[in-house]
Amino acid sequence: MADKLDAGDAFPSTPLQLVDGSTVRLPEDLTTDYAVVLFYRGHW
Repeated sequence: MADKLDAGDAFPSTPLQLVDGSTVRLPEDLTTDYAVVLFYRGHW
């Protein structure tokens, strides 16, 4: 398991697959200094 982030820690570079099959890499692909990322677990 990865280490947790503490206040002030930088978000680690993480590739995420989107529902359309494309991939986004956070935080490199963000266009603003701040963002909210929502993880939806989908359907069981």
